[in-house]
Parts: sequence; C-alpha cells; structure tokens
Amino acid sequence: MKRLLRTAVATLLAGTAAVFFLAAPASAGVLDVTCTPPSSNLNQYDPPLTLTPQSVTVSTTALYGPCVSASHPSITSGTRTASVATTSSCADLLGPGSITYTITWNTGQTTTISSTFTRVVAGAVYTVAATGVVTSGLFAGDTVVTNFTGPATDITLCTLGLGSVSSISTLGTLEITSL
Repeated sequence: MKRLLRTAVATLLAGTAAVFFLAAPASAGVLDVTCTPPSSNLNQYDPPLTLTPQSVTVSTTALYGPCVSASHPSITSGTRTASVATTSSCADLLGPGSITYTITWNTGQTTTISSTFTRVVAGAVYTVAATGVVTSGLFAGDTVVTNFTGPATDITLCTLGLGSVSSISTLGTLEITSL
C-alpha cells in the first residue's frame, strides 16, 4: 500500500511540474527577418585545399533569399562577398570558429554580424551551424542563427588524403531575432 501511495504521489508531482513548466510564458523574441533556401553559401579555394596546409585565397559568396521581414517588408534578399588570403588545409574545414561579416540587403541597408560556428561532417552531409549577434547596422542587438548544409564527399576524401576541395556549396537558413 505504501508503494502504491508513493507511486501515486510521485506521478502527481511529476504531472504538476510538467504543467507548471509547460504553462510558463515563452520569452522568445520577435523574428525580424528570416531567409530560407535557396539561400546559399559558396566558398571557393585557389588553389584547392589539400591535407597539407598551404597558402590559398578563399572567395565567399553568400546569397540570402527569399527573405521575409515583418519589421522591414521591403527586405527580400541579401548578399555577402569576401576574399581573403590565408594558410589552410581541408582539415581546417571542421571544428569551431568565429567570423564577423556584413550582409547588404536588397534595400541597400547593411547588417554586421559577429558569430561563432561549428562545422561537422555526419555521413555524407557537411553542416555549418552558427549563433551570434548583430553588432551594427539594421537589426543591431538582435540574435542570429544560421544553419547551412551541403555534400561532404570532397571534404571526407580530402581529410583522408585522397583528394582536394576546390569549393563548398551549402544551402540553408538565416534567422535574425530581436530580444
């Protein structure tokens, strides 16, 4: 009988706790802009990355769109381009990192974002997931979440010493949310 009573009390307490936590108000912000596929990111490496670190030029073109913004309805797309000389190998395409970049929206307005990211290969899929904050420009102070995926075949072969990576193309989403 004591065991039955303890079970009933434990079930009641667990149910009460679940109702309490489920009923708590959400503190999520307002989605200021969201860009969905075919939003894309293309990184090109000249010369192609190998397993051995070497001097390369990395050219990035990111195309965001279609985009929807309730607070700025004229925003429908954005772009980001960059070119940087660095020393790199295909092993550097995995793991964590940080970046600061600027998106130019179709309206001519800009948003500068500082974020940290992780890059992983799972099976045949390469995923880059990032979180950050808008440091200046349109949506300053907002949080940013991106998630881009693409094929991992070249990266996997390169990290095994069996090939090189001349480019990486990914598709994904960008969300900018006010606090």
